[in-house]
Parts: sequence; C-alpha cells; structure tokens
Amino acid sequence: MKKILSVFAIASIGGLTSLGVSHYLQDSSSTQTSLMSYQTPVKYVNLPAAPESSINFTAAAEQSIHAVVNVKTTYPLQSNNQLYMYDPFRDFFGQRTPQKQEAPMSTGSGVIVSQDGYIVTNNHVVDGADKIEVTLNDKRTYTADVIGKDPTTDLALLKIKETGLPFMTYGNSDNVKVGEWVLAVGNPFNLTSTVTAGIVSAKGRNINILDGDPSKGQFPIESFIQTDAAVNPGNSGGALVNTSGELVGINSAIASNTGSYTGYSFAIPVNMARKVVADLLEFGEVQRAFIGVSIRDLDAKLAKEKSINELKGVYVDGLSAGGSGEEAGIREGDVITKIGEVNVNNVPELQEQISRFRPGNKVTVTLKRNNQEKLIPVTLKNKNGNTDVVEKPKVEVVSTLGASFEDVNSSDMKKLGIENGLRVNKLSAGKLLSAGIKEGFIITSVDKKKITSINDIKSALETKKGGVLIEGVYPNGMRAYYGFGM
Repeated sequence: MKKILSVFAIASIGGLTSLGVSHYLQDSSSTQTSLMSYQTPVKYVNLPAAPESSINFTAAAEQSIHAVVNVKTTYPLQSNNQLYMYDPFRDFFGQRTPQKQEAPMSTGSGVIVSQDGYIVTNNHVVDGADKIEVTLNDKRTYTADVIGKDPTTDLALLKIKETGLPFMTYGNSDNVKVGEWVLAVGNPFNLTSTVTAGIVSAKGRNINILDGDPSKGQFPIESFIQTDAAVNPGNSGGALVNTSGELVGINSAIASNTGSYTGYSFAIPVNMARKVVADLLEFGEVQRAFIGVSIRDLDAKLAKEKSINELKGVYVDGLSAGGSGEEAGIREGDVITKIGEVNVNNVPELQEQISRFRPGNKVTVTLKRNNQEKLIPVTLKNKNGNTDVVEKPKVEVVSTLGASFEDVNSSDMKKLGIENGLRVNKLSAGKLLSAGIKEGFIITSVDKKKITSINDIKSALETKKGGVLIEGVYPNGMRAYYGFGM
C-alpha cells in the first residue's frame, strides 16, 4: 500500500509540473505572435477573366491560308559531268559506279491573286529555275509557267492551269499604319500554311538588298513595309495580310545575323505589286516611269546648309537632261513633298509612288522652292526618254533546236571570261533539250565557229548533216560541251 501511494505522489508531481511548463510556453508564444502581427501582403497572381478582345485574327487567317501556295523550284545541274561513288573493288579493276546527281531545289511561297490561277511571288524565288511546282493548301500540285519577272522590285508572276481557285483580295498599302496588326502567311522551313502575327514597325524601308543594272535600265525600288511578324526561309513570296484578310504586302526578306528570324521582316507594298502584275499581264514587261531627277533624303545638316525651314520632303540634287522633271520646270534645290495626294518624306517613299505610274501618265508634284509651295504637273517618261510602251524583248526560235535565244551583255561576258556568245533563254522539245542543255547556257561556238547571234547558229546548221559539237558556259562559270546529230 505504501508503495502504491508513493507512485501516485510521483505522478501527481509530474502532472503539475507539465501544466506549469505548458502555461509558460503558451504565454511566451502569445507574446511573440503579438510582436509579429504585421506581415507583407501576398496574393495569387492569376488574372481574372477578361472580356473578349476586339482584335480577332481567325477570320483573316482562314481567308489567307487557302490563297497562299508552296512554290518549289528545281534548278539546272551545276555540272554536266557524272558523279561517281568510290568503290575500292571496282576501282581496282578500272570500273566506277555512276551516282545519280540530284538537281538542286528550293522552296518558297506565292499568293493566288485571281481565281484562274495567277500567282504572285518573289523574283528571287523563281529566278533561274528549270521547273516550278506549285502546291495548294489542299495538297493539289501543278506545274507553273512564268508570265514575267521584275528584278527591280523582286516580283514575279506565275500561272497554273486551273480555275475556281481561292484568291486574295488586294488591300491598300498606303492605308497601312505603323502599329497596325498584320499576319504573315507562308511556308517557312516547309511548314505549310503557317500564320504568324505582328505589327507594322515602319514603312518606306530601304535595306539595299536588290541589285541593279543601269546598263539594262534596272534601278531597284525598295520601299519595304517592316514588321515584327515572324518570317523565315520559305516565307519569301508569301502574304502580308491585314486584320480584314486583305493582301497588303508580299513578304520578301529578313534582317538577321543568323539566317533565321530575329525580329525584323520586310514586305513589298501591295500597291507596287498590283501595278507590276497589271503590266506583266498587259505588256509582258513592266512599264517603268521616271521623273528624271536625282534625289536625296533631307536631313538637318542639309536643311541648314540650304536654308530650308522644314524637314519634310525629298531634296532634288540634280536633273536628267531632257527628263520629265526638267521639262516640267522642276529645279535643283527644290524639295518634293507630295506625289499626287501622297506625302513623301524620304527617297524610298518617292520611288514607291512613282513606281505606281506608267510612262505617259501625268502626275502633280507638290514641292517647296525658297520655302514657297508649288504644284507642278509632270508627264513621266520611260528609260528611253519618251512615253512609248516598252515592249518585251523579242527572241527568235529555231524549231529544230527547240530553243529561243537572247544576247549576252558585256558585263556578263567579262565576268565569265568570254568574248562572244548567245544565251539559251527558253527550251522546249528539240535537239538542245535532248542533248541535256539547260536554260541559261551560253553557246560560244558551234563546230568551232564563234557564235554572236542567231544568224551565226542558223548559218552553222543550215546545211549541216551528221554530228554537231556545241561549246559554251553556264552562268556559274562551268564550261560544258554537248554533241548531237542533225
């Protein structure tokens, strides 16, 4: 009994001790909590449901993707020689295994602009191509013919034999505003019917990407629409579209140190493209008008030097003798501020506006002279200094050979190290195609006789019977020899 009472006493003492410690700790915790009652406010960062945006790209994208096509181009082989695979056993016995040489290919995009199969793309997409294949968004494939090309604007017009096609409606690139939303539609990296969105970052951009040839009357026109819509290799020739689904530009180039999109893409304004298409359809050649002045951008230094009050317009630095500007009364030192009703504030913008007109068209030029505004009517001329229609160069066709030919300019001959030649412009069924000759080949001699004109070829082959040896060079400098029988 004494033992039981002893255990009970010890338990009682332990319980009382525990209650005391618990009370002490509770008082301490309460004090600490009161001291730390201020806390930094925090909350979840999810956004509440927002009202539906007024900008919706789905309709514009749906209208666009069916009118944008994939353009695949095949180019002539760079060499006429057989390629061979190395095989030690066969080579030991003096035999070699021929390896098939694949023709180089590339892909780009194009925009259907009429239901009967006319397609706009870039000149650089199809230039030099041996064959052009167009694939629609619904996977139908066609061979396309080139109706015409214009290197000065980097545009080309193709045609496929089909009707009832979805096509894109022309917009007005003059109405495009900086900050406006646009879509780029094309086939980057062979990803068919890709749509990206961005805003118009700038207008009237000159990026010095087009090559000119004054000897041929080729003066590049660059007045690009700059956007931040993602554009990559394969987008060239595709559509730049506004939120209404209208075509406002033809995507052409990117500014990039890597070769892929890094934030800057450039499109040809559709108003320029529309005029080029109309000319190629009607004349087969772009009717380029010239105002007959040399111009430069007006900056603060020039304005101060010439005592010009406003930094608006394009400065006339010189005049072409007998040109449209001189005849109309434009003077050196004038500042052109408008072409028609459109303001021009830099050289690309002025060139773009003049490119809309044909030789013989009259346009009102607004300018400032001695800080006084004047309106001067100007009749535009062509590269030859008159208002006649510039016809497409005619080439003769030798039916037996199945080819048409054109002259080779002096600069090309100098570059290739030749003194004479005649370029194969187009091939059809005939002796040259059967022999393996490709378009672009420059014939320098037939049976060791120098060729400078179509008459030289005719005289060399008129009475020819038996084998014919043709020598020449391709634009890449590769020399080739072909033989066939007459």
